[in-house]
Amino acid sequence: MKISIGNDHAGPDYKIAIVNYLQSKGHEILNHGTDTFDSVDYPDFGHPVAIDVETGKADLGIVICGSGNGIAMTANKHQGIRAALCWTKEVSALARQHNNANVISIPARFTSIQQAVDIVDTFLTTDFEGGRHANRVNKIACS
Repeated sequence: MKISIGNDHAGPDYKIAIVNYLQSKGHEILNHGTDTFDSVDYPDFGHPVAIDVETGKADLGIVICGSGNGIAMTANKHQGIRAALCWTKEVSALARQHNNANVISIPARFTSIQQAVDIVDTFLTTDFEGGRHANRVNKIACS
């Protein structure tokens, strides 16, 4: 699977751990995140991930910022994106099962690195259930 990842200054260590884990599983990574803790603007890293997923350059996306909110809001400005803020494996599973989320947003200041890796693993290994959920997902986009 090809996965696009982006992060601001709150998540370089999270990104490194997640990328290492994903590469160990054979996934290809498109890295749009910063590698430093110097203050940066999360939209500069969220938009490229959203574009990768929206255009099919990546299968799924991962975005990381302090609360997970700002970068999720950024990604969700793209019509083809359903970015879900996930802080537990259970929320991550439901984001895929019921919402067909294609981008996961990790709140670095509210999860441990191991929790984040587990959340991402759940996200990548959970399928969309379709059925009644498909009708709802089809109503999300504004176009």
